[in-house]
Amino acid sequence: MLAAVSVTPIGGDDSVGGLVAGAVRIVRESGLPNETNAMFTNIEGEWDEVMAVIHRCVQAVAARSPRVSVVIKIDHRPGVTDALHSKVDTIEHELGGD
Repeated sequence: MLAAVSVTPIGGDDSVGGLVAGAVRIVRESGLPNETNAMFTNIEGEWDEVMAVIHRCVQAVAARSPRVSVVIKIDHRPGVTDALHSKVDTIEHELGGD
């Protein structure tokens, strides 16, 4: 499964970078394949392990923020591996790139 997740603290300071960085650290330390961009962190793995990582991220942010907004988009496609890269490779191929 491939999940795009955004965990955002609400109701605290204007700067959320430190709390978001803490959540990204949890994802990276999970050992699951992941990538972070300006809006989401993509995580790939089995359902239970990905959801457990997301849960830990939410708990970590909630420990320091009065409210947490969570957005999750999931591509559940059993048997597919490395969707984190293969989906992008397909688009690049269609665009005539490498």
